[in-house]
Amino acid sequence: MSDGTSSLTYLDPIKLTPVKALKVTENGYSIDKLNELEFIKGFIYANIWMSNLIVKIDPSNGNVVGKIDLSSLTNEAKNFNPNADVLNGIAYDSTSGKVYVTGKMWANIYQIQFSY
Repeated sequence: MSDGTSSLTYLDPIKLTPVKALKVTENGYSIDKLNELEFIKGFIYANIWMSNLIVKIDPSNGNVVGKIDLSSLTNEAKNFNPNADVLNGIAYDSTSGKVYVTGKMWANIYQIQFSY
């Protein structure tokens, strides 16, 4: 679970009570505004709220081990809708292995490919 800070909280699936907290950092600095979480092939992927960035987080230590800038998709979305704004959605289809993203007022959902 994310609460918009640099901390991710693991919940007991039955009681929904916190059981563990994970501080997310990149090069020793806290990464705030974590949002839109997906667990993909052993890593946590999170959108940085109000940005076009997705970070790849190692769940064993909270370190950011990768980053994707999807500003080009935001620019494309603005071609369809001038009011379109930042990235704000990540979805993972574990059956097909496909990853989808969308954003605020985007006309489309995009399938993206990257190395996990």
